[in-house]
Amino acid sequence: MSVPSLQHRFAALLAAPSVSCTQPALDQSNRPVVELLAEWLDLLGFRCELQQVAPGKFNLLAIRGSGPGGLVLAGHSDTVPFDEALWRSDPLLLSERDGRWYGLGSCDMKGFFALVIEAVQGLLEHDFRQPLLILATCDEESSMSGARALAAAGKPLGRAAVVGEPTGLRPIRMHKGIMMERIDILGQSGHSSDPGLGHSALEAMHASIGELIGLRRQWQAQYSNPQFSVPQPTLNFGCIHGGDNPNRICGQCSLEFDLRPLPGMDPQQLREAIRQKLQPLAERYQVRLDYSPLFSSVPPFEQAADCELVRIAERLTGHTAEAVAFATEAPYLQQLGCETVVLGPGDIACAHQPDEYLELAAIEPTVRVLRELICHYCL
Repeated sequence: MSVPSLQHRFAALLAAPSVSCTQPALDQSNRPVVELLAEWLDLLGFRCELQQVAPGKFNLLAIRGSGPGGLVLAGHSDTVPFDEALWRSDPLLLSERDGRWYGLGSCDMKGFFALVIEAVQGLLEHDFRQPLLILATCDEESSMSGARALAAAGKPLGRAAVVGEPTGLRPIRMHKGIMMERIDILGQSGHSSDPGLGHSALEAMHASIGELIGLRRQWQAQYSNPQFSVPQPTLNFGCIHGGDNPNRICGQCSLEFDLRPLPGMDPQQLREAIRQKLQPLAERYQVRLDYSPLFSSVPPFEQAADCELVRIAERLTGHTAEAVAFATEAPYLQQLGCETVVLGPGDIACAHQPDEYLELAAIEPTVRVLRELICHYCL
């Protein structure tokens, strides 16, 4: 038995559904994807370990070589949900047109693993003096539970780590964090003809939003980093639900929002500032107000500009390391002692979209850069 060709690997990974979603009806196991990868990597001489994170959810850690140090090539094995009706072709079938490979996960980011294997196959005749570790995580697109579990276990992985998210093959050494939060307000419904018959959850929420806008204004005046295309932290009001009829005092209202802090901003301190602003509103409006995160926050990420990995990635790609607004698993690998950059093929603008694709022209440069990184750290 031999490892399939690059195109067949690409197609097989896309054909194995692995949607990660907060809605249980859409959520799927990633086991078929990591088992495929383990099967191929085993044939290439890797020692493969599946680590169960939750029922149906697994991390794969594959290692070739031994010793301290080495290189980690990391990515996530899950995808976002998809609306098949908006795609021009079947999202789970590899489709080629216009010099591109289309399919769910082609760019973000199952395709990265197919390219990692392509890079490794050209180096198998060499002895690996330091280990090469290939890491495929679960649930990056929802809770990041796979990366969180690795960080919590605390077992060192390697000297350097490359997270293969789509960056247009430009090294990324900094990104914002992400906090997804929820406010629930329970008031007292009543007949709208007499405001004294109830306590409006909607009016209390209006005041809460005002306090959040004030905090946003304060933080944007206090924090700025010109390396980001959006240099200030952002706070987005994503969805709001409340009430049921115009002639009833609103008895319940909920709000979900996201906050994207810059490196240097502590999520716990931000949450405490929000709580201090919201707590007085419960008494003022005579409502019950609950504020909590939807998920644990993903911290901001920053890798020193002068570290070895950043310098090597800049030399190999010809691009100075940059900053991006989207969040990745990079900070969790950094917590395990790895110098870390985000670097992979594809355009983040087509991720999470119908007709996601990877340019065929990106394949050769990506394989070249990955081989050079493996040679530097492992051979």
